[in-house]
Amino acid sequence: MPNLNDIMEMVDALETKAVITAPTRCVAVRNRHSTCRKCADVCMADAIEIEKNELAIDAGACVACGACIAVCPTSALISVDPMEEELAAAVATATAAAEGVTVIACARKAARQTGDPDKYAVVPCLARMDERLLVELAARGIRDIQLVDGTCRTCKYRAAAPCIDDTVESARTLLEAVGSATAITRSDDFPEAVRVADLHKAVGAARREFFTSTGHYAKDVAKTAAEKMVNEKLKQLKLQKEEQSLREKLGVKNGAGKMPTIEAGRNLEILDAMSRIGEPEVPEMFTRIFGDIEIDVEKCNGCGMCVMFCPTDALRKSLDVHPDKTRGYVEFSMADCTQCNLCADACLKKCIEIIPVVPMAELFDFEPRLVEISASKSGNNKLFNRKK
Repeated sequence: MPNLNDIMEMVDALETKAVITAPTRCVAVRNRHSTCRKCADVCMADAIEIEKNELAIDAGACVACGACIAVCPTSALISVDPMEEELAAAVATATAAAEGVTVIACARKAARQTGDPDKYAVVPCLARMDERLLVELAARGIRDIQLVDGTCRTCKYRAAAPCIDDTVESARTLLEAVGSATAITRSDDFPEAVRVADLHKAVGAARREFFTSTGHYAKDVAKTAAEKMVNEKLKQLKLQKEEQSLREKLGVKNGAGKMPTIEAGRNLEILDAMSRIGEPEVPEMFTRIFGDIEIDVEKCNGCGMCVMFCPTDALRKSLDVHPDKTRGYVEFSMADCTQCNLCADACLKKCIEIIPVVPMAELFDFEPRLVEISASKSGNNKLFNRKK
């Protein structure tokens, strides 16, 4: 039987951050002119710092609510507790046990032992939820999704309540646009089908949770050693990264050209789930997930900064020739636009606007749209003049 000191040493060794960063995905890291501060704006603990092309999280200040993960347009923030796969698996298991009703509760509500622990999944805070999981559940035939948190006034996560409401409203909008009958509700108590029938079972589960979740104490010694080795390797890689220039960190090659892009994975997964649910039932949709673009061609000088810095390849060079030699085209893919706004921030003439209202026909078309721009007046823009 390990003593208290042994337990604390293991907890310290296994302790990880609740949220880790993927800096090369962050638009504020990719371009210092980026105005995106969505993660910092929703962080109730002021644990996120974005400055001088750096993204950092103060693990000591972070309360693990997960709100930053839900709002990041490029998935530059990744949940470790719980991981995406762990949450999906827990939801699937609980949904099966609850006979097709999906119930997800915050940890504080779960601790009150009023629900059957086999029939609901647990997250530290419901702010961790994002549209991807909710829409995917609807695509898999779930008709009743209930988020239970108690809306406690004394909860340390209480400032995240508006974030939860925003996510629920956003998911409802996505589902209604394709005629889904799935209901997403937020309540302060477990539904009747999930309420505990055996108090001893709930208390026993709570005790097990204490010993298995706090610091992941139940992990074996081999995994502890492996994790220490991984942490040492990560420290080495961090030191190597710190010695690199920003261009090297981002993988920018010599010469003018488009920066390396990332996949708009969350967008594509949501769109795939929506398409499996049904055809669009509305002509357009207001959303924080996808975006449309408008370019004032009279102001545009064809500099190509929008294409160069678009992180998801939503904007790219077009080989189509405009009949007017003073004009040109870029290709725009609505499905890949995440409303990160970096194209507008990088625009030298400030002639770009990102619109949160998207036409459904174009969104589901998957074909890029030609957007008119001005031809480069200087004639020496390497991005637009080079051959593909």
